[in-house]
Amino acid sequence: MRVTAGHSHNRWHPDIAPVARVRPGDVVVLECLDGLDGLLTRESVHADCDGLDLGGAHPLTGPLFVEDAEPGDVLEVELVGYETPDFGVTSIIPGFGFLADVFTEPFLVPWELDATHARSPELPGIAVPACVHAGVIGVAPSHALMERQRAREEGIRAAGGPVADSMPGSAVPEAAASGLRTIPPRETGGNLDIRRLVAGSTLLLPVHVSGALLSIGDVHFAQGDGEVCGTGIEIAAAVAVRLGVRKAPTWVPRFPAYVAAAQPGRRRFATTGIPEEHGMDLTAAARAALLAMIDWLETEHGLSRPAAYCLCSACVDLHLSQVVDVPYPLVSALIPLDIFESEVS
Repeated sequence: MRVTAGHSHNRWHPDIAPVARVRPGDVVVLECLDGLDGLLTRESVHADCDGLDLGGAHPLTGPLFVEDAEPGDVLEVELVGYETPDFGVTSIIPGFGFLADVFTEPFLVPWELDATHARSPELPGIAVPACVHAGVIGVAPSHALMERQRAREEGIRAAGGPVADSMPGSAVPEAAASGLRTIPPRETGGNLDIRRLVAGSTLLLPVHVSGALLSIGDVHFAQGDGEVCGTGIEIAAAVAVRLGVRKAPTWVPRFPAYVAAAQPGRRRFATTGIPEEHGMDLTAAARAALLAMIDWLETEHGLSRPAAYCLCSACVDLHLSQVVDVPYPLVSALIPLDIFESEVS
């Protein structure tokens, strides 16, 4: 079965009608629009990244009604394969991203893609290997869970924390305007941005409504752990999945779990960071490691700082190295050396 990208929505809501019914064991191909809904194209320039309307972000293909899936079960989503295009983008959108306070100007990296690598005129001499994965995979919340999630996030907002605005006017379909934005990950999955959900991996999602109501979108040709500038290499793509249902399992994950496909090792260079003035603050440590990596790319490889930041979002992995050695945890930022074509023998 193949589901076209025209069957899309951009909110999580249990009342969105399914676009197809499938049985456990079926392989389904879902054609997905890119996570920015086509706002950036080959004709776009840096300035086009400013003022983007992100209310329609993450158009998702689905939902699929999986027969025999009931609340309390676990849905198995085996990633069978991906079909990729020949173009993608990474962008710095002012006000968005891990270093939004540092990188305040719009910047665009257009990528030309073949089956194995991404290359851009903004990053000469660099070829980022494909690591294709869906950024958003999730099932519908029940009405009760949706309201608990909404209340939790409004509590975060009331305490001064960052929460995406609801923007009901951008909801698709309009009937889902009371649903939840797709921006964060939640119990039901969603915007996981797990770069290990490549072909051969299996995602486990707790089921909260009859049929599970699975949707997928926001595919990346590649992305580093952290997706630090807010975008990976964003692409429109097709995702093939095989679905299974674990009936009344002994263990049900509260949040998504996954079995990662085996991947070969790669030589990497790493910078590290500690939170010099913030105690055990992992965010401050990650910022320090990332800024050090950007400095290294600028100094040793001649990249502009915005281009280096985008490259980090495409392929640098932020890892927790240790979280116990008070007063400083350590975060590493790792970049694979095989992206530099001059260093590949």
